[in-house]
Amino acid sequence: MTPALEVLQKQLKQLPGIGYRSAERIALHLLVEKPGRLPELVAALEAAAKNVRRCTICGNLSEEELCPVCADEKRRGGQVCVVEYVQDLAAIERSGAYRGRYHVLHGKLSPIRGVAPEDLNFAALFQRITAGEITELILALSNDVEGEATCHYLLERLPKTGVKVTRIGFGLPSGSGVLYADAVTLKSALEGRRDYS
Repeated sequence: MTPALEVLQKQLKQLPGIGYRSAERIALHLLVEKPGRLPELVAALEAAAKNVRRCTICGNLSEEELCPVCADEKRRGGQVCVVEYVQDLAAIERSGAYRGRYHVLHGKLSPIRGVAPEDLNFAALFQRITAGEITELILALSNDVEGEATCHYLLERLPKTGVKVTRIGFGLPSGSGVLYADAVTLKSALEGRRDYS
């Protein structure tokens, strides 16, 4: 194996869900089987790195200041679904069961992994609540210890503004995340949310 191929494999292996064999297969596919795809892939990665950023309101990905959800005036503005990751937002959107807005934390509290409150997108959420634009928070966080800890942290520090707080749970198996649920399960979870305050 050449040093350059080894470096490429090492970089690919660092991506989520890519092990040694997959990294090797992808690298060889790009270099040997389909070398014409490599410049397109590099260009796409560079364009995404240059143009994609976080929405200034919710933390979703966008190429503009506001993401398509925040820019959509037909959305229920007072209802905000709090999710861990952009992938969770995408999963809920695919379900078609929700027409409100979102707030992406970009993770969940995890002292073991070194994820503290200041590492997450809490400040912007509290700012939105204080500004009075939110009437209901739907907590769509994982049904595990870290997800519950994140919900409790948020609830304890919630500004006293009368915001209704609900938590999805019905239909999501314990220890699972929003990302892995199918559309029907997500719809049931959103419709079956309960008061959390």
